[in-house]
Amino acid sequence: MKLLNNQLLNAPLLNDYASKLDELKQQGNLRQFTSNVQQGRMIEIQGHSMLNLSSNDYLGLAADLTLREQFFDETPNELRVMSSSSSRLLTGNFPEYEQLEASLSQAFHGRAALLFNSGYHMNIGILPALSDSKTLILADKLVHASMIDGIRLSSAKYVRYRHNDLNHLQQLLQQYHADEAFERIIVVTESIFSMDGDETDLAELVRIKQQFAKVMLYVDEAHAIGVRGEQGLGCAEQYAVIDEIDLLVGTFGKALASVGGYLICHPIIREYLINSMRPLIFSTAQPPMCMAWTDFIFQKVLGLQQQRQHLQQISQNLQQSVRAKGFDCPSTSHIVPVIIGESQKTVEKAVQLQQAGFYIMPVRPPTVPKHSSRLRISLTSQVNQADLEQLVALL
Repeated sequence: MKLLNNQLLNAPLLNDYASKLDELKQQGNLRQFTSNVQQGRMIEIQGHSMLNLSSNDYLGLAADLTLREQFFDETPNELRVMSSSSSRLLTGNFPEYEQLEASLSQAFHGRAALLFNSGYHMNIGILPALSDSKTLILADKLVHASMIDGIRLSSAKYVRYRHNDLNHLQQLLQQYHADEAFERIIVVTESIFSMDGDETDLAELVRIKQQFAKVMLYVDEAHAIGVRGEQGLGCAEQYAVIDEIDLLVGTFGKALASVGGYLICHPIIREYLINSMRPLIFSTAQPPMCMAWTDFIFQKVLGLQQQRQHLQQISQNLQQSVRAKGFDCPSTSHIVPVIIGESQKTVEKAVQLQQAGFYIMPVRPPTVPKHSSRLRISLTSQVNQADLEQLVALL
């Protein structure tokens, strides 16, 4: 019981938590916050400066001081509203919300858009609202924790299909589609997966969906928005299936340098969620200032083809280099895992790379399956080829 002081340990209700924390520490799995200072593409921890290869700032926009200066220059004080002080259904529906939704709707072929406080709020709210006991959810085995929690909060039956195995998904659809117990089947997946950096074949997924009348698609583009497609609208734009995905969701907290989540859908779905989605109805809306900043950034992102091309090129180069050194690397994106296997070796390699000036984190079970511990390299457009050559030499 070394983690907590004696005064706390006298409280019987805390002993169980203290034991579990000790157990996590002994396993090397205790999570802790790390104080850091970031400037541009660099991160400083305990006085040690490193190239940040663990950030989700994929286009370098969050680190761009000139963008902040421009935004504040263009936003007078009276429009810098720092709190909505209400849910959107009461007095929190500021013009900034409607403007951002209009921008999203215009970009996404005129489809309806709805905003959420975070990607987590979004994923734990939409599925429970749209599901009932006559709903079946078929989810990729590796979908994000927030989607798993959303599925568990719903009253739907759910089945997980093997990761990125669309043949398995089709078999399950054939098995369940004729079942009269289910009036609706929602297929839940991500376009780019956060741990392996691989992606779903969205064109094939849409082709499968079109064979089954009961099926709706729910696709999370958290790691693709801003990065993929001519205008950065994600893999759905890249593969020309924006109009075919019933529930197209994503977040602003990665490439878009802001905070919050969004849904692109049919107007009826939007109106239904406004009347049924608990995290939306019972939450204070985000500050209007955040919505204005997101809209400002979104307009910029639409034109950043050069940054997207650079990111794609360095990502492909790193994937090839990692495989050439004999490591398993399933990535087809800017998230590039170096799968080492053994947890202790992975931790040791991460420490070595950090000491050499590369901030890369080890990812171990239970976050990833057993024997698949890996270094997770998260590339941004601020990284150049020379950086990667130095890194690969150390792997």
